[in-house]
Amino acid sequence: MEEFKKRQTLFLLQLIAVTAVLFGIHSYLLHYFAKEVLFFFPVWQIYAFHVVITLLFYSIINYRYSSGKKEIFNLFMVLTFMKMFVAILFLLPLLLSDFENKQPDVFNFFIPYFLYLFFEVFTITRFLQKL
Repeated sequence: MEEFKKRQTLFLLQLIAVTAVLFGIHSYLLHYFAKEVLFFFPVWQIYAFHVVITLLFYSIINYRYSSGKKEIFNLFMVLTFMKMFVAILFLLPLLLSDFENKQPDVFNFFIPYFLYLFFEVFTITRFLQKL
């Protein structure tokens, strides 16, 4: 259980750092290149969603691995599928709305989505390789 806490703390610190950098870059780019664009979702809501989902899924995988279940690939795939489903649920109010230009919001959501997915894969692979 000590390894679980150690990995969890390290991941949380890395997640906070990655989020701060990504949020800063994203906000900067939107401020200077998309001032006139009206977005359905504020950027902070998108990042709050990604942070919560990423932390939750990493925690589940880390806990399962720390409990002695060394085969986590299937769990990762199921959680990734669930993450896609939850992302669609998050975007559903936008998709069902009569909002005129939905494409910027979709890009605004899915670019960080894939960056966080890459970060998850990278960190999970890294802790598995150390064993």
